[in-house]
Amino acid sequence: MSQARQILQQFQGTPTSDGAGVSLTRLIGSRNLDMLDPFLMLDYFASDQPNQYLAGFPEHPHRGFQTVTYMLAGSMRHKDSLGNEGVIDQHGVQWMSAGRGVIHAEMPEQKQGLMQGFQLWVNLPAKDKMSAPAYQEFPAEQLAEEKLAQGGLVRVIAGTTKQGTQGPVKQLDIDPIYMDISLPQGTSFEQPLSMSANAFVYVIDGSVAIANSTISEGNMAILSPGDEVILEGLSPTARALLVAGEPIGEPVAKGGPFVMNTREELMQAFQDFQTGRFL
Repeated sequence: MSQARQILQQFQGTPTSDGAGVSLTRLIGSRNLDMLDPFLMLDYFASDQPNQYLAGFPEHPHRGFQTVTYMLAGSMRHKDSLGNEGVIDQHGVQWMSAGRGVIHAEMPEQKQGLMQGFQLWVNLPAKDKMSAPAYQEFPAEQLAEEKLAQGGLVRVIAGTTKQGTQGPVKQLDIDPIYMDISLPQGTSFEQPLSMSANAFVYVIDGSVAIANSTISEGNMAILSPGDEVILEGLSPTARALLVAGEPIGEPVAKGGPFVMNTREELMQAFQDFQTGRFL
């Protein structure tokens, strides 16, 4: 018999800024939730005020984890030390594994208008922290889509829906699920999940119900263990992000742009970067 997930914890994020002064809301990596293994950080940004995003995220290093950028509106240009360069437009996604080290920049491609999206940091297991950097980028047309009743829609970035719609991102260690779900009022969406996976839902617009509990716009919910989650739209424009992944279960040493397993490894990352031995 299936076990539906419920809401364990619900909270709003912490307003802050990052990069060269980009205004955002920190949901994971905040005072409310330090991490949710394997997820290290989640930022949500949404502004139509250019002075809140134009400074962007100039060149900076990463080691030991993955960054996932998903754009809901606007355009962001990415350039890194691997020679990759491209623009992430609306509903485009970039999934980058920093591995042993990468230096990259993410800068707004637009000068005005709404810029909205998420950046998620996903941990790497110890065996992969010093692996070669890797990069996946998918424009909106390469995301899988599944239509629901009454105009509902699921954009599948990673994972597979109950109906078999599969996202393009490949990342085996944590078996990720990353879905953007639009649920008009009265529409529901059921997603199978591994019992051992950690999972959360963030409501982008309107409100949704999970196991008779309501989550409103701007709120994040951590889900209890279970092998499925059922989301129900409670407002005409309800929209939510569903993310899940298998916990890695290893020690985490975080410092600035580096995430390793021990403090010694963390100090080595800083030393490598400062002495030009990073790449």
